[in-house]
Amino acid sequence: MSKHMNLTIKVWRQKNVQDKGGFKTYKADNIADDMSFLEMLDVVNEGLTKKGEDPIHFDHDCREGICGMCSLYINGRPHGPKTAITTCQLHMRSFNDGETITIEPWRSGAFPVIKDLAVDRTAFDRIQQAGGYVSVNTGGIPDANEIPVPKPIADEAFNSATCIGCGACVAACKNGSAMLFVSAKISQMALLPQGQQERYQRAQAMVNQMDTEGFGSCTNTGACEVECPKEISLTNIARMNREYFTAKFFKEEEMH
Repeated sequence: MSKHMNLTIKVWRQKNVQDKGGFKTYKADNIADDMSFLEMLDVVNEGLTKKGEDPIHFDHDCREGICGMCSLYINGRPHGPKTAITTCQLHMRSFNDGETITIEPWRSGAFPVIKDLAVDRTAFDRIQQAGGYVSVNTGGIPDANEIPVPKPIADEAFNSATCIGCGACVAACKNGSAMLFVSAKISQMALLPQGQQERYQRAQAMVNQMDTEGFGSCTNTGACEVECPKEISLTNIARMNREYFTAKFFKEEEMH
């Protein structure tokens, strides 16, 4: 049987990217502890709508921890107080009756605020478009065992591919670095046979685009790995650096 609680939420409200923005305080009363965090915001928005006030804008889609849209900074942590989950998987039983919850958007120059808690993360899309794909003809669909891939490598590629591009790594990093995201996208193809032909061109193009977008540099604090809902490993950054520097020192002439 669910319990109910009364909460105070301090929410960042900002009309658009030019607006200065600021916190506003709302009451969230009679909230069931088995609600998800986004369901709690839905309840608050229903109340605001009934009063004729503008509801709180926030991103969401699947609400199953897959799409990465639910990018909220909750009480000073991306996706809230729990580890290895997204905001939509966070339940209100993680909070206490009478608690004040502070909710902010991702804070990064490369993620400008669209409105309230929703930010523009198309910088990630442009990084992907710069090289996060296989463009060469890899032939037809082979039989499952025709191209043997050692299980440790297959597992590592799969683990890298679980990145959902939510941006928590950027929000957690004191420098606003996107290297965990970019390295995961590079790794998932650099490890597999289909990605070998373009591996160095891919690394150079995606890193260059990351820098163009204005993300900060990595200083290995590890906050990105800690706050990543899919627990993407820092080893991907080491791999990306190897791919990039190999391209710069030995393969750069082939990319012009």
